[in-house]
Amino acid sequence: MTIPDIELETPRLLLRPPRLDDFEDWAAFMAGGGDYLRYLGGPQARSPAWRSLMSVIGSWAAMGYGFFSVFEKSSGRWIGRLGPWQPEGWPGPEVGWGIIESEGGKGYATEGATAAIDWAFEHLGWSEVIHSIDTGNLGSKGVAAKLGSRYLRQDRLPAPFDDKDIEIWGQSREQWRARRAGAPT
Repeated sequence: MTIPDIELETPRLLLRPPRLDDFEDWAAFMAGGGDYLRYLGGPQARSPAWRSLMSVIGSWAAMGYGFFSVFEKSSGRWIGRLGPWQPEGWPGPEVGWGIIESEGGKGYATEGATAAIDWAFEHLGWSEVIHSIDTGNLGSKGVAAKLGSRYLRQDRLPAPFDDKDIEIWGQSREQWRARRAGAPT
């Protein structure tokens, strides 16, 4: 399977590696001015948004994984990005999420992250997954809890994002699989 062939499908979403033609939606998301951006490093102009998209595309090329572009199946619209992510110096193998503000609260982050975690454990062989969450980001803490993750520790991201403590939430592959199978964790 080559990178362009990778697609994950959920009942309401299609996830695939980002492409250059996702840039307009990606840039609008990163410039959006919504409250969610304070947890993602703040709004970005087009130039840094382009660099962030290229970083994710490069991660797919070099590492075989990265954030997926997320599409709502019913409309075909790009609604965010989520998936496996572990840049140099990151506090662990992460599955993170960012959904456009107008689509928040509909369960898309949980639905997409569930598919991405399944994929990371099955195809990347990860033994754990984390979520690095700003201490004030109650929405992401709620998503992490719905995924079965627990608060693990305080930490910091690598520079240039190392200006404050973050919460690390997560779980092991065994905990994830037991929860998905309905067994007690």
